[in-house]
Amino acid sequence: MKRVAILGASNKKTRYSRMAQELLVENGYDVVPISHREENVLGVKTCRTVGEVTGKIDTLTVYVNPKHLAGYVDEIAQADIRRVIFNPGTETEPLEKQIRDSGKFVLEACTLVLLKTGQFDKS
Repeated sequence: MKRVAILGASNKKTRYSRMAQELLVENGYDVVPISHREENVLGVKTCRTVGEVTGKIDTLTVYVNPKHLAGYVDEIAQADIRRVIFNPGTETEPLEKQIRDSGKFVLEACTLVLLKTGQFDKS
């Protein structure tokens, strides 16, 4: 089972990160929510930072405003992550380049669309 970490996880029903977590779980993924605000999301204990996640992460899907993302870049670059998805509204070329330069596959896409169209595992 592939592990997917959600940076910016939330319990708010209107947040795309929560919708993504629900859909990922429905599709059989092991989900690790990352949030500095929530203790758990949908009953899953959160990590406060990317660095707290233990083990390999296949995909990190980002739902954090770019102005807050800079503080996570070093952790993302150092973590055992294969792919990072920047969802709409999170894109920021300088930070994406830094992450790409650390050897990770970087993709600008909507996790929800990728899941609903069967393309999530194709990149």
